[in-house]
Amino acid sequence: MPTPGLEGYTPPWHKPEHDDLAELARAFFVNEVLPHATRHAQQGHPDRAHYRQAGELGLLGLSVPEAYGGGGGNFGHEAVVLHEQAHTGEGSLGLAVHSGIVTGYLVAYGTEEQKRRWLPGLCTGELIGAIGMTEPGGGSDLQAIRTRATRDGDDYLVTGSKTFITNGYLADVVILAVKTDSSRGAKGMSLLVCEIGDANRGRLLDKIGLHANDTAELFFDEFRVPGKNLLGDEGEGFVAMMRQLPQERLVIGVSAVAAMQRAVELTIAYAKERTAFGKPLIGHQNTRMVLACRSSAATGTPPNTRSPRCTPTRGSRRSTAARTRS
Repeated sequence: MPTPGLEGYTPPWHKPEHDDLAELARAFFVNEVLPHATRHAQQGHPDRAHYRQAGELGLLGLSVPEAYGGGGGNFGHEAVVLHEQAHTGEGSLGLAVHSGIVTGYLVAYGTEEQKRRWLPGLCTGELIGAIGMTEPGGGSDLQAIRTRATRDGDDYLVTGSKTFITNGYLADVVILAVKTDSSRGAKGMSLLVCEIGDANRGRLLDKIGLHANDTAELFFDEFRVPGKNLLGDEGEGFVAMMRQLPQERLVIGVSAVAAMQRAVELTIAYAKERTAFGKPLIGHQNTRMVLACRSSAATGTPPNTRSPRCTPTRGSRRSTAARTRS
């Protein structure tokens, strides 16, 4: 489906088979979710009902095999939904984490029992998924996490805290990064699938943006997790997370590009309506030049102008070359 307002531009990964899915996703976000945007922002999280509705429409777990209740597609189908969500401006539902990340971990590393236990509920929206990595004061240094899981018979006792957890307030299932052996650094990290409740939830975080998006703290005080909930092998958690990072970056990239494209479209529409110096802003050469450059950036196509605004500076060329070599 071409992107409206950018001369029919279609993302290169978008195939004709994606058109119906894109229309279905767009209609869901525009007609069912966005009308509640103000209330979602005020309460700090979306409604559970919208996850279930997305599941009924087949918009969740599109890359999960059909045997586990998913759509049997691939990441391209997930990308279509994420692109439409960002393009419509709907920012409450944490689908990037729920379908773009959590289900991927379970498909890649889950046992047959684990897949049948959690994937169907995640695909219907009866369960909401999250992943718990970031800790207070830990930033993005995963090797420095302090949340620990110690063996107690057939179970683990988990103690620690997580913060900035997308879907944390509503989540039923959290893939938790823990230290099972603090003496081994990255090799002592493991992943546990935790079924959490209100006792584990901290406050909803008041953020600069994304006010409708559920972002919360999680706390664990000798929280008992069955040993069978270990995802993958003990000590292999860090490796598993590194293997999943490329898809997580794609998830972010798809949404970021869609938001950028929408920003350009809104700006073009405004420039056509707003009048200055006796004519619409779009009638001024500099405005058209800037918008052409921004459209080029949003679509990844070469700009049809020699404006210095579209030309990388010598410093940016050097930094780009350095990044390429590294």
